[in-house]
Amino acid sequence: MASETITSAGVLIIDPQANMAALVAGMLRSLGRRDIREATDTSQALSALQRRPFDIIIIDDAITSPNAVELVRRLRANADSPNRLTPVIMLSAAPDASRIAAARDAGVTEFLRKPFAAAHLKLRLDTIADSPRPFIEADRYAGPDRRRKTIAVGKADRRQAKDHPNGEAATPAEAGASAKS
Repeated sequence: MASETITSAGVLIIDPQANMAALVAGMLRSLGRRDIREATDTSQALSALQRRPFDIIIIDDAITSPNAVELVRRLRANADSPNRLTPVIMLSAAPDASRIAAARDAGVTEFLRKPFAAAHLKLRLDTIADSPRPFIEADRYAGPDRRRKTIAVGKADRRQAKDHPNGEAATPAEAGASAKS
């Protein structure tokens, strides 16, 4: 709504169907969010994303020109964007495993299948707030760390074993020395 004031907890909803964007906005209001903006096409979304930072971006997979995955990929790659690090929740009516993987690989933080209730949306928002994942920048990926759990590897870090002359895991001092050389 245009009459709402800008807060530090702003949400941008990007959905080609205005009625669905309004439904999600209503859910967010029921959860206590007040600064909610809606965009029904990519040009409106890009304008809003350049104008100000948001705390959460919710994007429907049905957005086109570019599609939602490409829009998120561009957002994550744009070092000048005030929303590059902003968590993104993607909505989809019929996601398959390859589409979910493409969204994850583009930098989507959470995925939510339609239809959903406000409780499901709240769960995603709580996950983002309670367990923020570090932002990763690599040659072919920029976005939240895709790993969701930490696995103990024991005393030996197997990733460094190939660097050690005897094939054993390198000590922390050796690992640091080989990383510097």
